[in-house]
Amino acid sequence: MKNVYVIEDACIGCGLCRVYCQTEHSQTKDMLKAFKRESPRPLPRIRVEQKSEICFAVQCRHCDEPWCVYSCLTGAMHKDPATGLVAVDQDRCIGCWACMMSCPYGALVRDASRKVVAKCDLCPEHEVPVCVVNCPNEALVMSVDGEQPRLPSFA
Repeated sequence: MKNVYVIEDACIGCGLCRVYCQTEHSQTKDMLKAFKRESPRPLPRIRVEQKSEICFAVQCRHCDEPWCVYSCLTGAMHKDPATGLVAVDQDRCIGCWACMMSCPYGALVRDASRKVVAKCDLCPEHEVPVCVVNCPNEALVMSVDGEQPRLPSFA
């Protein structure tokens, strides 16, 4: 299973992870069209928390014990036993937000226009999620099958 981790000391709070995530989840996959012309506007599945000099990205952790899955009333939120990926079937989601209230990381996104939940899907069309690839400070790193993520060197 792959997962994304944040290195808080490297994050500068630029928000490029959000921009690229939002573009990746758009209909056109074009940054300008996604932000200016698409309706409803695509949602980023990651957010950047910032307080003073500390900032870090927050996205789904694809937990071993996914409380969002356990609290889902319809079974729309589910965990793939083979990959460990926690996913949401937006056709089954009724927008009750129980999963959002139960997530200990606050990593789920409310899509108010569609009345469903959106969440990090680790960019299944890519080998490495776009947030990781486009982070200018390498504050987001990917780990595969529990291996230690490669950390940037701050020389």
